[in-house]
Amino acid sequence: MHNHPLPRWLAAFALAALPLAGCDAHEHEEDFPSSVGAAPAANLSPQGIHVPPPPFTDGVFPCSDCHDPEMLLPNPRRRKLEMAHQEIELKHDAEHRWCLDCHDANNRDQLHLASGELVPFEESYRLCGQCHGDKYRDWRAGVHGRRTGKWDGDKEYLLCVHCHNSHAPHFAPIAPMPAPKRPVRTP
Repeated sequence: MHNHPLPRWLAAFALAALPLAGCDAHEHEEDFPSSVGAAPAANLSPQGIHVPPPPFTDGVFPCSDCHDPEMLLPNPRRRKLEMAHQEIELKHDAEHRWCLDCHDANNRDQLHLASGELVPFEESYRLCGQCHGDKYRDWRAGVHGRRTGKWDGDKEYLLCVHCHNSHAPHFAPIAPMPAPKRPVRTP
């Protein structure tokens, strides 16, 4: 019994014939960025996918209403906020992070990636994905986070900030409820 390798011409012919057989390698690619920090699709709205707007606190957006770069110079120094946003307690790698690591210093109505690329709040998942790549990958695959809709129709993806506070993303521990009481049988 002889073990003959597949002739090269036959392998080349088979690969060349795949498009003719209706197999398109790009047919099933998602319209999401292929890696963390990569350029996005123009927005996260591939065919039939919707992302609801982020849950802003009332009265804080647009940020440029107060953070006009012409009137209020950005201060990159970590400090306790005293004039505004006192309610924000940064518990998100607080020893190493500051507001301007995520919020753009010159355009407060935008976030920015480590590359300096501006991203709207509606694409904040890209910013989160720079540090939390495993969660970003799982979110894209529908394993992490919440996704509603149909497998073959319109879908809605929730942003990280719909479930996590961006300034303190860990969930607070919750105490379990007591076990239900068993009904007493009466004869």
